[in-house]
Amino acid sequence: MSDGQTLLTSAAGDDPQQGLRAVRALRELADRLETLQVQRARSLGWSWEQIAAALGVSRQAAHKKHGKA
Repeated sequence: MSDGQTLLTSAAGDDPQQGLRAVRALRELADRLETLQVQRARSLGWSWEQIAAALGVSRQAAHKKHGKA
């Protein structure tokens, strides 16, 4: 079983301690992946509007979170 599958299984499991730790790990992974993909999109010339639309947030929210990176 892969690490991702293990995290998903733990997050959905019956043990709250394991589940909450898995949720935290998944959230941290998602944040890192989001940052990576926003940087990639910006390097390819995407506008903040395009990025925001893909993320389902406002342009201002996307820029505030990732604009200084």
